[in-house]
Amino acid sequence: MDDWPADPGLSLALNHMGAFDWDLVSGQLHMDPSALAVFDMRPEEYDGRPETLGSRVTPSEATRLDAMVSLALKSGSRHYGAYFRVRLRDGSARWTHTQGCVQRDDDGRPQRIIGVVRDATQELADSSARPDRDDEDRRRTGVVDSTTAALAHARTVQDVIDVLNGSHGLEHLGATSLVMGLLESGRIHLVAEGPADSFVPGTRWTRVDEQYPMSEVVRTLAPRFIQTPDDFARSYPRLWPHISGLGITAAAYLPLIAQARPIGALGLLYSDKTGFTADERNLLVALGSSIAQSLQRAVLYEQEHDLAEGLQQAMLPRRIPDVPGARIAVRYRSARLGRDIGGDWYDVIPLPGGRVGAVIGDVQGHDTHAAAVMGQLRIVLRAYAAEGHTPATVMARASVFLHELDTDRFATCTYAEADLSTGVVQLVRAGHVDPLLRHPDGSCRRLPVEGGLPLGLSAEFGRLEYPVSTIELDPGQTLLLFTDGLVEQPGADLDDGMQLLASLVRTGPADLQELADRMCDVVDDRAGDDDVALLLLRRRALEAPQAGGRLQQHVAQNDPEALRSSRHMIRAAVRAWGARERADEIELAADELITNALMHTDGGAIVTVRVLAGPQRRLRVEVEDRSSALPRRRDAGDSGVSGRGLMLVDRLADVWGVESRGSGKCVWCEFIVPERAAS
Repeated sequence: MDDWPADPGLSLALNHMGAFDWDLVSGQLHMDPSALAVFDMRPEEYDGRPETLGSRVTPSEATRLDAMVSLALKSGSRHYGAYFRVRLRDGSARWTHTQGCVQRDDDGRPQRIIGVVRDATQELADSSARPDRDDEDRRRTGVVDSTTAALAHARTVQDVIDVLNGSHGLEHLGATSLVMGLLESGRIHLVAEGPADSFVPGTRWTRVDEQYPMSEVVRTLAPRFIQTPDDFARSYPRLWPHISGLGITAAAYLPLIAQARPIGALGLLYSDKTGFTADERNLLVALGSSIAQSLQRAVLYEQEHDLAEGLQQAMLPRRIPDVPGARIAVRYRSARLGRDIGGDWYDVIPLPGGRVGAVIGDVQGHDTHAAAVMGQLRIVLRAYAAEGHTPATVMARASVFLHELDTDRFATCTYAEADLSTGVVQLVRAGHVDPLLRHPDGSCRRLPVEGGLPLGLSAEFGRLEYPVSTIELDPGQTLLLFTDGLVEQPGADLDDGMQLLASLVRTGPADLQELADRMCDVVDDRAGDDDVALLLLRRRALEAPQAGGRLQQHVAQNDPEALRSSRHMIRAAVRAWGARERADEIELAADELITNALMHTDGGAIVTVRVLAGPQRRLRVEVEDRSSALPRRRDAGDSGVSGRGLMLVDRLADVWGVESRGSGKCVWCEFIVPERAAS
C-alpha cells in the first residue's frame, strides 16, 4: 500500500472529523475542509470569522458554547469539550462534538485554541439515554431561549429583575428566589434582595474582598455552587445565621461578566434540592452569560438616559419666577424609548406692567444638535420678548434667527403674552399643537388658535406674518401649553389624542401641581418615544389695576381678524382698568386711529394700550405705523365721506397728539379715568 500509513487529514475526513486553529489575538478561525463539512458549509462560503459559523448554530447553543469557552479561558483550563447541534442547509439538525486545547504564553494569557470538531450523530443515536437526553436538552434550551427572548426587551435594571422574577422565570429555573448585585466603584450594590423579609443589614453595599458569595464570584470570576445547608454554613458563617430560617437547601452564585469584565453577580436560591448536575451547571453558566449581556445593556441605557435628561434639564430654566396674579406649573419628561436628548422646552418670561410671557416649543429631531438649537432659540425668544416686541414680532424674529443658524432644523412653538390685571392673553402659534383652556368647574376645551409656519420655515419661504389670537383669561381659568409628545402616538389621530387629553384634564385634580403630575403620569405609563414639555398658567383672583399696565398687538392690512382681535383687547383693557364709564369713547377713538393707519399708510399698525400714573390716572391709546407723513385735522364738509376721524378723536379724547418715530410715527390719545370709576 503506497499510501500507508494514512495522512492524518485523510483519517479525520473519513471519520467525519475536522481540525480548527483559532488565533485569539487576531480573531481569525481557520477551519479545514473536513471541519467545514461538519457545519455543512463550503470553503468558498467561509471568510475566517467565527461569526460566520454562527448562522449554523442556534442562539441558545451559541450562548452555551460562548460561556463554556469563556469559562475555560478565565479559569486557566487547558482543555474543554461539548456537544451541540448544528443546523444543516435543509433545516434539519446534526449533533456535533467539539474538543479544544488552549495554548497560553509564558504569562498564562491564552493565545490560540487548537482542536477538532466531529459529527456525533451516530454516537448519540447509539446511546440508550438519547430520548431522556433530548427531552432534557429541549427543556434546557427552552429555558435559555425563553429567558433570553424576554431579556431582549429589558431596558432598565429593574426590567431585568422583573423578567427573572416574573413570567415563571424562577419556576423554570427551579429556584425560589434570587439576589443580584451590581459592581460599582469597587463595591457590590445589592439591587435585588431575595425572598420577602430576607434583607440582611449591612449587605446593601459590600466590598469585593468580604466573605460573601457574591463577593467571591466577582473576585474569582468563577461560579459558586453551594450543595447543602451545611456547605452554606461552613463557607459563609457571617451570612448564614441571618438566612438560615428561610429554608434554603442549595444556592448557585454566578459572576455576571460582560466584555471580559465583571459587572455584578447573581444568586439563585433553592429550597427543595441538594447538589447540581453537570448539565444544570452548564445551563446556569450559559444563562448567566445572557443575563450579563442584558444587564450591561440596561446599565448603559440608564446611564445614557440619565445623562441626556440631565443635559436637557440644564438647558431648561433653572427656576420659574413668581408671577403676581398667576400660578404656574411646568414639567418635562424625556422619552422612555430613546436615549438621545430632545429639543422640547418651556419658558416663563416676566414682562413690565404685570404681564408675563409663556413659551412652549419643540425643535425638530432627537439628538444633541436639537438640544443645542433649542438652547439658543429659548434665549433668543426670551430676549426679543424682554425688549418689548409684540408677540407676532417676537415669533417672526425668532424664525429669522433660526433660519440664519447653520442648521437644517425647524421648530414649532406657541408664545402667549398675558396681562394678568386684565386677563387678556395674546397667542401666536408657529406650527404647534393648539393649547387647551380649563375652566374653574373643571370643564375643558381646545383653543383653535390661528397659526403660521414653524420657526425657520416661515423665514425660508418669506411668510413672517404671524396672526395674533386674543382671549380673555378669567380668574380661576387655566391655559395649558404642551408639546405634541403628550397627544401624538404612532398610528393614532391627533384629534383623538387631543380629546383624550381634554378628558384627562376635565377629570383631573383642581390643584395645578397635581394636575401637571397627572398629565405626566400618562406619559410615563405610555412609555412613548418622544419628549414632553408642559406649562400650565392659571390666573388668580382679580387684583386692583396698577399703573404701568400695557397691552400691544400688531394689526396687518387686509386682516379683519386682527382688527377684531385688537378691538377685543381694547375692550377688555378698558373694563379691567376701571374705565368702563368711558368705554364707548375709548373704543371709538381707538378704532378711528387704527382705521386711519390702515387706510393711509402702506403697512400695518401696532396698537398699544397702557395705564399712566400721575395726579390723574389716564388710559393712553397709541397707534404706530411706518409712514412719516403726519396726519392733519380737516373739515370734511357736508357731503364728505372722510376727514371726520381726527375730529372725533379731538372731541372724544381729553388730549391727543402725534410723535415722530425713527421708522414712522405714533398717533396717540389719552382719557382721564376717575378714581371712583377705578374703585
